Amino acid sequence: MRLVIVESPAKAKTINKYLGNDFTVVASYGHIRDLLAKNGSVKPEDDFSMTWEISSSGTKCIREISSLLKSCDELLLATDPDREGEAISWHLKEVLRTSLRVPVKRIVFHEITRNAIKEAIAHPRDIDNNLVDSYLARRALDYLVGFTLSPILWRKLPGSRSAGRVQSVALRIIVDRETEIEQFETREYWTIEAEFTAKNKKTFPAKLSHFKGKKLSKFAIENQQEAHEMRDALLSQSFVVTSVEKKVVKRNPAPPFITSTLQQEAFRKLGFSAKKTMQVAQKLYEGVDVGGETIALITYMRTDSINLSKEAIEKIRNLISGKYGKDFLPDAPRIYKTKVKNAQEAHEAIRPVDADITPEMLSGKISSDMYRLYTLIWKRAIASQMSSAEFNQVQVDISDTLTAENIFRAVGSTIKFEGFLQVYVEGKDESENADEDAAQRLIPPLAKNDTVGTKCIDADQHFTAPPPRFSEASLVKKLEELGIGRPSTYATILQVLRDRGYVKLENKYFVPEIRGRLVTSFLMSFFDKYLEYGFTADMEQSLDDISNGSKSKLDLLRDFWNGFCCYVSNTKEITISNVIDRLNEALGSFLFESNEDGSLNRVCPECKIGELSLKIGKYGSFLGCSRYPECSYVQRLDSSAQTAEGDNAAMVELSEYPKFLGVDPADNAEITLRKGPYGIYLQKDVKQPEIKINDNEIEKIDEKPSTKKKKTDEKSSTKKKKTDKKSSAKKEKTAKPARVSIPKFISPAGVDLNTALWLLKLPMTLGIYEGDEVKVGIGRYGPYILFREKYISIKNPETIMTITLNDAIGAIRKRSEYLQKRAVNS
Repeated sequence: MRLVIVESPAKAKTINKYLGNDFTVVASYGHIRDLLAKNGSVKPEDDFSMTWEISSSGTKCIREISSLLKSCDELLLATDPDREGEAISWHLKEVLRTSLRVPVKRIVFHEITRNAIKEAIAHPRDIDNNLVDSYLARRALDYLVGFTLSPILWRKLPGSRSAGRVQSVALRIIVDRETEIEQFETREYWTIEAEFTAKNKKTFPAKLSHFKGKKLSKFAIENQQEAHEMRDALLSQSFVVTSVEKKVVKRNPAPPFITSTLQQEAFRKLGFSAKKTMQVAQKLYEGVDVGGETIALITYMRTDSINLSKEAIEKIRNLISGKYGKDFLPDAPRIYKTKVKNAQEAHEAIRPVDADITPEMLSGKISSDMYRLYTLIWKRAIASQMSSAEFNQVQVDISDTLTAENIFRAVGSTIKFEGFLQVYVEGKDESENADEDAAQRLIPPLAKNDTVGTKCIDADQHFTAPPPRFSEASLVKKLEELGIGRPSTYATILQVLRDRGYVKLENKYFVPEIRGRLVTSFLMSFFDKYLEYGFTADMEQSLDDISNGSKSKLDLLRDFWNGFCCYVSNTKEITISNVIDRLNEALGSFLFESNEDGSLNRVCPECKIGELSLKIGKYGSFLGCSRYPECSYVQRLDSSAQTAEGDNAAMVELSEYPKFLGVDPADNAEITLRKGPYGIYLQKDVKQPEIKINDNEIEKIDEKPSTKKKKTDEKSSTKKKKTDKKSSAKKEKTAKPARVSIPKFISPAGVDLNTALWLLKLPMTLGIYEGDEVKVGIGRYGPYILFREKYISIKNPETIMTITLNDAIGAIRKRSEYLQKRAVNS
């Protein structure tokens, strides 16, 4: 018996039908373990060793596999054929290592068919350690960036959620585009367009290209007066055809889909988000029920290769020849070269498993979403091997009969041979459509020296437009062009940005929220290197180098961590006030109005004295006056932000906290003044100790003792281990920051670093009296002196800050005398 492990039950069900009774197929339900979601799970000082945690579903999976292995002769790890799939197999082998008594092999296939699976089983291999190292390096990088940057954001930029190695760069792309749109200066220009009539009475449009012998550039006509003068001069002219140029132009089909282009086209043509596209594609890959039979319909959907196997090409060409005719079949198969930066060519492109399964055959047998996406994939794959489309393109010049110096030009085309267009037309983004539409206009038959009639000549006003915002399709395209991220990560990146509240979708286009702008500006101010497009793309290339064995995992991680630590250490002395000042400067044109001379106007519109500044609080970001609380002017930046009571005063007050007071000279720990549900308090941060949990401490769950005594011994041993673990965990609990409430007799506005250090020392020993300590502190009922477990209230609370040992001894004696007199009188 041979045990085969795949990721999902659907994939297991499909594969199971191709294997005989000698095989058992089970699912791992994805990753069985992940990095422990706590600080210290990646240890740079220990060669970046990692602490993993098995999930509850992973525990169940390991139990099932361990049980099945007892009756099996071989374990075949058949997870997906990419870096992530290799990692899942590696995790399984690592966790099962102590109980494995059978050979373990890795098998890969790019389509779930009988032949592909049998071929994979016939040629097993070992786990690819280079791919695993690449995965481990990526996980370590993402963890270190996230768990290092995010706490800095929380402390220095209240209200921020998280930062990520790739996520933050994608956010920067969206924010940069929005800034480009806001700073775009619209430019006016005019064109002269005519509508002429041919001999056959059909009309066609043309645009003025030359005036008085001078070629017109896009901005040659700058205003209405110039345009109308030129139009009026042309209205009295007669026109004749002076040139007709005809040529046949070929257009080649697009290559078959890769992950990014599938996401782009599914968005343009079907309105699918990247996430939905991948969910539907996953089902088509793993197998769906078609007429009572489970069939896998497409190849693996996470790929950046545009290659097709020889067998697939042969089948597609046979279908084209039989279904569309030999004219639609090129003499030789089409071979495509990738344009994707850092592409990995090991896989195939996304294609139908069997080209003979046409969309029509699946109509009504699978869900609407699956049918539509399969149709898109099928048509694109078939079209990619079809003949080029041919167009008759014509360019006609029409000059005035008087001087021949005023020339209109008409451009158009007609389809001569449909070719691949009979099956598939590639979608375009909005910015690409206008010029293509103009080039596809129909021009009636015209010949040189033909006289044409003038139906009308108009002067049309135009304005330059800023670049469009990114849609999911165009953002994926941009990420791909820059080499940022990988096919498996695009959908997740886009979803995380929305979940964090950094961006929103308006009419299917990304718009950065104020929170996203602030995070990007902060990171560009203090961690600019790590948001550079080139740096992130180079990091992806380095990960690919690790996967092909040309780079060391540890070398990459050490180089990154050494540089990153320098940036992190530089932020230790940065206060929230420093951050606000930097954001005011970086986002000045967005936050503040401009004066006539172009300078920023930061004068408070309410008091006319104070200066406006960015404020960041629990309920959002806004502009506030520097004279608060004398002036409580508020200009909200986040329209969705709401205060608890709905008033601006509460919003302004909350934005004052946390307030950085300084660092304790004794241990360099930050001290901040904060506001909580019970009032104002001080907090002194502490460095969190690292969690030390080794892989070998993960509880073994796969062995069963053969005797009752062994079971009892094991239970006792396990119970003791768990008790020891709990005890150890208690000792290793992360230290909490010290917190002290501000007493009522001290104004929060007057709390400085010295006051904070004094309050944090309470209760404090003043000295020794009659062999015992004398302490002072502030308790539930106010300031007190503590001597021999007896509390003595301090009548004037303010004096506690200047009280001396002699003062305290005087209060102790006075209290003692009072008690003695009371005892005598009673």
